[in-house]
Amino acid sequence: MHEFNARIIWDGNLGDGTSSYAKYGRQYRTRIEGKPDLHGSAAPEFRGEAAKHNPEDLFVTAIAACHMLSYLALCAKSRISVLKYEDQASGTMSLDAKGGGRFEEVVLRPAVTIAAGGNVDKAIELHHKAHELCFIANSCSVPIRHEATVQIES
Repeated sequence: MHEFNARIIWDGNLGDGTSSYAKYGRQYRTRIEGKPDLHGSAAPEFRGEAAKHNPEDLFVTAIAACHMLSYLALCAKSRISVLKYEDQASGTMSLDAKGGGRFEEVVLRPAVTIAAGGNVDKAIELHHKAHELCFIANSCSVPIRHEATVQIES
């Protein structure tokens, strides 16, 4: 078993607490021992600050990062040398009539460059295995699709 801990501190009391929906800030800090604080806010659509990370951004990022790390490990074990990896991940969220919401899907779009002599078909196949191994994806109920591309270094 592994345990992960985070301390969330609300920094949005503008003087009157939550006396009204429009009178409090959505700013918060995440503190994890031994790491720099992560400053966040709600998304701008929910009265937050656009310049700060929001939970929805972090959700999509966590899925994409976990997939990448699982994929890179599989490639290393399969002797496929990944030279570059970028993902333009996105998540689509909908709101219901009561103001609740949920992600409808997350799409990962990893663009991978492998060293000359690498097996492109195997490199693409490993994205499916990475998805099966990803701790974060295994903890999600939202559908996660992959639109991976792999090219050989030119």
